[in-house]
Amino acid sequence: MIDDEPDSERVSALAPFRHGIFRAVWSASLVSNFGGLIQGVGAAWMMTTIATSSYQVALVQASTTLPIMLFALVAGAIADSFNRRKVMLIAQTFMLVVSVLLTVFTYLGLITPWTLLAFTFLIDSGTALNNPSWQASVGDMVPRAKLPAAVALNSLGFNLTRSVGPAIGGIIVAAAGAAAAFAANALSYVGLIIVLARWKPDLPASTLPRETLGAAMGAGLRYVAMSPNIGKVLVRGAAFGFSAGAVLALLPLVARDVVRGDALTYGVMLGAFGIGAVGGALISVRLRQMLSSETMVRMAFAGFALCAFNAAVSDHAWQTSLGLLIGGACWVIALSHFNVTVQMSTPRWVVGRVLSVYQTATFGGIALGSWIWGVVADAHGAELALIAASVAMLAGGAIGLLLPLPQQAVLNLDPLNRFKEPHLGLDLKLRSGPIAIMIEYIIREEDVPEFLATMAERGRIRRRDGARNWTLARDLENPAIWIEHYHTPTWLEYIRHNKRATHADAVIGERIRALHSGDEPPRVRRMIERPTTAGTAIVMPKGPIEH
Repeated sequence: MIDDEPDSERVSALAPFRHGIFRAVWSASLVSNFGGLIQGVGAAWMMTTIATSSYQVALVQASTTLPIMLFALVAGAIADSFNRRKVMLIAQTFMLVVSVLLTVFTYLGLITPWTLLAFTFLIDSGTALNNPSWQASVGDMVPRAKLPAAVALNSLGFNLTRSVGPAIGGIIVAAAGAAAAFAANALSYVGLIIVLARWKPDLPASTLPRETLGAAMGAGLRYVAMSPNIGKVLVRGAAFGFSAGAVLALLPLVARDVVRGDALTYGVMLGAFGIGAVGGALISVRLRQMLSSETMVRMAFAGFALCAFNAAVSDHAWQTSLGLLIGGACWVIALSHFNVTVQMSTPRWVVGRVLSVYQTATFGGIALGSWIWGVVADAHGAELALIAASVAMLAGGAIGLLLPLPQQAVLNLDPLNRFKEPHLGLDLKLRSGPIAIMIEYIIREEDVPEFLATMAERGRIRRRDGARNWTLARDLENPAIWIEHYHTPTWLEYIRHNKRATHADAVIGERIRALHSGDEPPRVRRMIERPTTAGTAIVMPKGPIEH
């Protein structure tokens, strides 16, 4: 694992580059992103030449984002359950093969609007598989304190390529056709595949059996459902994607119909968006230090609304490009901040799944928005669609009045590693269960209000980490006695539940223990439930309180 380094290094936006593997993967990803952008220009512009409606042009953007919405949760569960490096290798190889096939089909003249959309969908299905593992792996490459800087650098790298890649893609398409752009993308995967094949991360070996895919997905959804701050990020990300995605989805139509340009004009406009995004990535770390999360996101919504409105009313490519500079900066500031907030709020055991849920929400918003804004553009023109989208962006910023983002905080979400399996009087198997847990506390009357408030948070953490049927009860005959009670399906799930505890969770446990007034630690009973025909429930030996 990565060790933390002195605080003086953490303040540097370039500190992640001191880690060789981050530097190597970042550089190879730069080349791969460059190829992906060239491919995107080729696909978008080719669609303007073979499509029969504006609706099909907008569907190129939808086919790019839809796979992430559909498959991200499965990919996130895979990222947390399997070797992330191998998952990325499989994804990159798959995208290489599909890109080669797209190149061949295009060269042979076999491409139709729907086959182009199908190939785009397949390539971005590989991206959907790759992204959760890639983003979760950043925490395996750099210390947690450097995650915000690493996320910003990843955005910077992507948008460095976006600043020049689309323009070069436009030149390639204009000079040699879409097939050449698709071939360039295929070659761009090779370097990253080589880097990943050579990377040998030093990760702790799991002492527990791997969760099934279904159970892993359920655990990820449960964690998100029981984490209110993450829920706010999902809503805001979906709203941003739905409204802001209109600009990228309709930009080919703006280039062709509004400013009367060609493939190079489209590439230059995308390049302006990328230059703005580079600027946004460079200042995002500084903005996080100066502004609250909510202020940053509201500014991003407002700035992107201005970008969309300008694209709708401008008749000149240079004016539209100036607006896209602002849009690109706001795009990165918002999405990188959402990403950082999710990563800094999530422990390593579930980070891939939580990131995948975030991507599902955000890219689902983009896919839905691309479709809806495309329908509007088909019926009323791209200009009216962009004006409507700008109004939606302002409304999305106003959501913060009801669901403000949490204040920025650095939590210690490293595993607590305090739990030790108790000595059992029965020969249990890992699959044995259901398991019932009862913990007895003695609480003074004057401490009851604080105890109840703390236990409410304890119950949320228990359920978030896999406990079922959590309850808190008070003894009627001895009101000083309180019983915490919950279940796990099996003994394995009980162990897994306790190993998920983090240092941040331990703060709650310490507050509860401080309120316990008994001479001995809180009393724990671990029991396995049995049908009445087989006898009464068997009480397991007492032991110390978990985390």
